[in-house]
Amino acid sequence: MTEEESRDWIAERYGAEKLGLLDRYVELLLTANRTQNLISKATEPQIWARHILDSAQLLRFAPEARSWLDVGSGPGLPGIVIAILADVPTMLVEPRRKRVEFLADVAHRLGLAHIRIRQAAIAQVRGEKFAAVTARAYAALPEILLSTHQLTTSSTIWVLPKGRSAQAELDEARQAWQGVFHVEQSLTDNDSHIIVATDVRPR
Repeated sequence: MTEEESRDWIAERYGAEKLGLLDRYVELLLTANRTQNLISKATEPQIWARHILDSAQLLRFAPEARSWLDVGSGPGLPGIVIAILADVPTMLVEPRRKRVEFLADVAHRLGLAHIRIRQAAIAQVRGEKFAAVTARAYAALPEILLSTHQLTTSSTIWVLPKGRSAQAELDEARQAWQGVFHVEQSLTDNDSHIIVATDVRPR
C-alpha cells in the first residue's frame, strides 16, 4: 500500500482521533531516529506502510483481546500502535535502556496510561497472563513460543508477523509445539505473512 492508502485504511477503521495519536507517535519516532537506530532510515519515507499499518493490521486477528504483550518492543512496533488503536492494557518488554526511555517518553506524551513498560529479558517476566502475544523482528517462532509460553493461557492468541520464513518457522516449531496454527497474508507485503495461533502447548 502507499502511504496515503495506509493512513486511509487506519482512519476508516479507527477514526480521526486515533489517527492523530499515530501522527504524533510517527513524529516522535522520526525525531528520535535521528540520534538512535530505531527503524531503518531507508524505510522512513514509507513509515506508514512499512511500520504503522504493518503493526495495525495485527489487530484483525485478535480484535476482542483485552490485553496484549509485545516482546522485544524496540521502538514500540507493534506495541505502541496496538495500544493506541485497541486502547487495552498493553505490556511492552524491551531489555535495552535507550529503547525503554523512548517508549516511556512516548507513553507519557501521548497519555497512554494503559501501557506498562518492562526493561527486562522476557524470561524475567513472571506471574502474568495475556490475551494476545505479539513480537516483531524479535526471534524465530520456536524461541518466541518457548520464551513466552509461561505468560499465556490456552485461550491466548499469538499474532506474529513474519516474512518469507513463516512456513519454515512454523514447520520447525511444530516439532516441539502443538496447537491451531494459521499462516495469513500481510496487507503490506506480498512476501510477508503473519502466524496466528491458539491453544499452543508443548508436545
